[in-house]
Amino acid sequence: MDLEVEPVEEIDADAPAGVDAPEYVLYGGKGGVGKTTMAAATALASARGGTPTLVVSTDPAHSLSDTLEADIPAEPAQIRESLYAAEIDPEDALAEGPFAGGDGDGAGGNPLAGLLGGDAANPLGGSMPGSDEAAAIRLLMEYLDDPRFERVVVDTAPTGHTLRLLELPEMLDSMVGRLVTLRERMGGMFEGLLGGEDEEEGIDGLRDFADRIEELRTLLRDPAKTDFRVVMVPEELSVRESERLLDRLAEFGIPVGTVVVNRVMQDPTEVTEFDADASSALVAPNHTDCEFCARRWEVQQRALAASQDLFRAYDVRRVPLLAEEVRGEALLEVVAACLD
Repeated sequence: MDLEVEPVEEIDADAPAGVDAPEYVLYGGKGGVGKTTMAAATALASARGGTPTLVVSTDPAHSLSDTLEADIPAEPAQIRESLYAAEIDPEDALAEGPFAGGDGDGAGGNPLAGLLGGDAANPLGGSMPGSDEAAAIRLLMEYLDDPRFERVVVDTAPTGHTLRLLELPEMLDSMVGRLVTLRERMGGMFEGLLGGEDEEEGIDGLRDFADRIEELRTLLRDPAKTDFRVVMVPEELSVRESERLLDRLAEFGIPVGTVVVNRVMQDPTEVTEFDADASSALVAPNHTDCEFCARRWEVQQRALAASQDLFRAYDVRRVPLLAEEVRGEALLEVVAACLD
């Protein structure tokens, strides 16, 4: 069963591609489904259209540099005209803030520095639960507010990490409540154990940080500003995980505008119209003479057929399985055309 998706217009290599999308585009889904490719393709097309665009990855498995064939630092840097990129390393972000010291104001410093002795350890040892996600999301919030960028495209971490980011306000609220209770019960002992006179600053910093994350969730809930795009591959396990992600996003009130089905074993020209030169460079799977191709296509068709109800409420985009690894501008432009 084929998804009912209209082919996009033919690519004009001489015209800027551009992107029809809101200010913030986030790609989420199971690990390994192609979120980085989609984010890179969208950002590249946006920048080609003249929009100052930042593509940022919060996925610990950094592959954005490989996909864009550029050295991408941990902080936004221009890598092409109108295109900026950054790869957030959660461990480095954790070491530098918000849990690594600072002024304790909840904005540029560490809301836990006074509470926990100036590092990321809790009183029982080990990292604070969710601290790596909190460190990454703090940097992401800074980038979303950066006036240099008119559009921000985010390659999120795999599903579990993304959901933990959205759960942080409740986690921090609970943490603040427990710390206040502990302070009331232990009195002076609490002051000596958790940083002395900086303790109140630390609790206030936690509250401020939780408020900032709540601002982020409000932004994600605004479909006029944000398009959360779920990426999947046409396989049963990926479909199931995508359903769970969509359900969880719905619980948080975050609307999803687009579902991207990646690596579909179809002739690329059935998904998107290309000019003659581009078409000749693309290879289509042979479902007639290649038994492997035929079997894989049957598996994909069953997965797609079983998930029709999942797709009905969304704008569905198909991206074909290409014969070559998607790296560099040429193939990213092909992917971008499928997403437009």
